[in-house]
This record gives sequence, C-alpha cells and structure tokens, in this order.
Amino acid sequence: MGSNRMKKVLMIAYQFPPMGGAGVQRTAKFAKYLPNFNWEPVIFTRQEVKSHLQDSSLMKDVSKDLTIIRTKSYDIREWPGIFGLGGKWLSRKFLYPDGERIWQVFNQKIAAEIIQKEKIDVIYTTSYPYSDHLLGLYLKKQFPNIPWVVDFRDEWTNNPYILDMNYSNFRMKKEKKMEKAVIENCDFFITNTPIMLRNFKDDYSLLQKNNSFVIPNGYDEEDFIGLQRKVPYNEKMIITYTGAMYGRRKPDSFFQALQELIQENSISKDKIEVRFIGEYAKNLNEKIVQYGLKKVVKVLPYMKHRESIQKLLESDILLLIIGAGPGAETFYTGKVFEYLNTNRPILALVPEKGVAAQLLRETQTGWIADIQDTSKIKQNIKQLYQKWNNREEMITPDRNVIQQYERKMLTKKLAQVLDLTQRDL
Repeated sequence: MGSNRMKKVLMIAYQFPPMGGAGVQRTAKFAKYLPNFNWEPVIFTRQEVKSHLQDSSLMKDVSKDLTIIRTKSYDIREWPGIFGLGGKWLSRKFLYPDGERIWQVFNQKIAAEIIQKEKIDVIYTTSYPYSDHLLGLYLKKQFPNIPWVVDFRDEWTNNPYILDMNYSNFRMKKEKKMEKAVIENCDFFITNTPIMLRNFKDDYSLLQKNNSFVIPNGYDEEDFIGLQRKVPYNEKMIITYTGAMYGRRKPDSFFQALQELIQENSISKDKIEVRFIGEYAKNLNEKIVQYGLKKVVKVLPYMKHRESIQKLLESDILLLIIGAGPGAETFYTGKVFEYLNTNRPILALVPEKGVAAQLLRETQTGWIADIQDTSKIKQNIKQLYQKWNNREEMITPDRNVIQQYERKMLTKKLAQVLDLTQRDL
C-alpha cells in the first residue's frame, strides 16, 4: 500500500444528510473531519426522501468532493397514503431487526462492487438502523481481509426502546443472534458511552480492551461561529428544549413541577417561558393544556440545526430529559454536547447514576434530578429562578472538560482506531 495515498473508509450510514435529526450528525461530522487525519470517507447511504425529517442545512458539512453512493431505499413504510400505514405495520412485525433490512439485502451487491471499485481500506458501519451492521457482516464475509469497524450510537438488544417494545422471545433470540454475529466478526468496536461498552462487554467476553473504544457524540465549534454567545438578559426566564420526545422521554414531571411552583407563587407565570423546538405529536399540546401551562409553554416547529443552536443561546436555561427505566442510564442524547458548549445551565431530568448526569457533574453545567423526583425538580427550578431573578451565576462550566467533546477531537479518536486497522497489513 503506497504510504502517500489517502486511505479510504467505506462509511455505511442509512441515516445521512439531508435527513435530519441528531443521529445523522455523528456520521456527517466524522466524514467532514476525517480528511484532516489522512482518511477519505466514501459514504454508502440511501436516496433522499421527503417523508423523513429533512434538514438541508446539514449538507453544509458535506464536502463537494465527498463520494456519496445513494441507493434505492425499498422502504415499505414510505408507500403512499394508507399503504404506508400498512407498510409500517408489516415492517415492525416481520422485518428483523428493522424496516431497513430490505434496503440492506437489495443493496449489498452494490456495496461489494463499491469496495472493489473504490479500493476501500476499511469498512465502517454505524447504527441505528442495525441493518447497517448486517450489511457490514455480509461485506466482511465477502472480503475477510478488509478490517471492519462497528459503531453503536445506541445499544441493540439492551436498548430501552427495544425492551419497551415487548418483542416475542423468538424475535429477541433472533436479534441476539444477529448482534452476536456482528460482534464476533468485527475487528474493532466503538460505542457512544462508557456504560454502553460495559454492558456489551458483560454480554460478550470476546470484546477486549485493545479492540473496543468509547467515542461519544459532541459539538462542532464551527456551528457556533458568528452566533451571539453572550448570556441574554431576558424579560422572562426562558427554558428551552430541542429535539424529539418519544417513548419514555416525557415532560410530565417537569410540567407538574412547574404547575405546582406557579400555584404556590414560588414563580410568576408572567416571568417564565418554556420553548419546545421540534416535531411533536399533538399529545404534547394536550399535556400543556392539562397542566394549565398554555400561557407558559410554546411549541415551535423543527428548525435547521444552526437556528436551533441560536435559540439555545437566546435561552437562560436548557431542559434535558431522559426517561427512567431499564437501560436509561446508558443514554447521553446527542444534543447534550451542544447544550454544554452554550455555557447555559442545564436543568436535567435524567437518571442520577447515569452517564448524562456524570457528564454534567464533570463539566459543572447541570442541575440534576431524577425524572420521577418531582420535589427535586421543583427545588432545582425554584433555585434557578431565584438566581436568574437576582442576576446571579447559575453554573461555572469547566471549559477544559467541555472541549474534549469537540467534533474534531472526537474524529481524531476515530482516525486513531482506523489507523490501528492498518497496523498489521
């Protein structure tokens, strides 16, 4: 292998810009910064589609020179009208591990051709969807000499959202078998959080220290360039939440705490405004009414990535919610790192023993309460409100720790793993 040639990594990522959402950004940012470390990414993804959350602004991270192979999605959930509902049902019921399985099976030959045509040095797969890894497994069997790096943004069979689905034993066994095959055949293994890696190691003893790594999500300093960073002096205390709200992630205990504080006259409803920014089911509005917070809580539509960061910077406090239950302590959520880089206090409703709470303690940015501990949530809101009212400092962020989560630094870690794959070649 010529030492001057930039090495090539095939990045298999079904979710890629202009698809929106937090999960997409990890791969897009890696692809943006890998060339700095002598790695040329080649992206293998699906064709653009309108029905998914779109954020065309994320394409600014995608270099004009980047090779992107966009393949037909074969997604039965995207059938028109009522057929789409049928497609969703069929894919949930019969497609293991996810609805992207058809895409994987129908496009694996194309992926194999790309490996030869592009002279790929390393295969990298990232989930969700887990079918990305099954495509990697297929390719590893076709090209056993090409190293394969697996990246889990979330857990698979231990994922809280999957545990909550109550899949049949038959299905769970089948998916466990798939998961095992991925882990046994990959060369290097990456997870998003330390607890996640520990859980995988508990299940699979063959994951060694020297082939498994933690690379968290992060923030991109470039996304903040030109934005107004100064702490605002708002007439109302603005609390902002950005991103999705689904499954166990519910605002109920936050709304209850707020409602009680207003009723007790601990805070004035004329001096507080809560903003939810994103795509939400209509039951969020129903809950706002149910808790008597119609004058306090505003729901704003999904915004382009940079706009949503600007909204964070215009806020006094940022709201972070991670639901309770099995597996919840392994979650950071992607947006927490952008929250950190705003230097705003984070009102965190998260498992107190989880990785998110640990991160907020390390960076000295959070006010932490378990999502089920309404009295602690109340206490935190009340103290933040008093400090805001008196113009007192609410946090003293540790910038040295926060800067470890900058995307360039994290991509350097990925490049180091990719370099390791070339050591014995």
